[in-house]
Amino acid sequence: MTPQELRVFCLSFNAAVEDFPFGPEASVFKVLGKMFALSVLDARPLTVNLKCDPEDAVRLRADHPGLITPGWHMNKRHWNTVTVDGPLPDRLVRELIEDSYDLVVAGLPRAERLRLDRP
Repeated sequence: MTPQELRVFCLSFNAAVEDFPFGPEASVFKVLGKMFALSVLDARPLTVNLKCDPEDAVRLRADHPGLITPGWHMNKRHWNTVTVDGPLPDRLVRELIEDSYDLVVAGLPRAERLRLDRP
């Protein structure tokens, strides 16, 4: 996955926006003000921090050592850093991004979830 593909995919979700609260180099993708992905799009290797269910996070790290690691500068229980321009299948990367978005949306108040058509 390229940096542009990562940006386009993250912005394809309902109400997703790109923000730069940590400076112009760090793209933060949010839904209704809550972060679901963080990436420095010009970094090599290209990585993205994604929210993850704690049990899934541990399993994914074990299944993909060196490619999925505890979230860099994040709560390591709930966030993974995923290398997106390496040997991981794009399909898996897309699923992990969507899972991150869904976890963040699930934590929103019910009225906001309904606005996003995700009860």
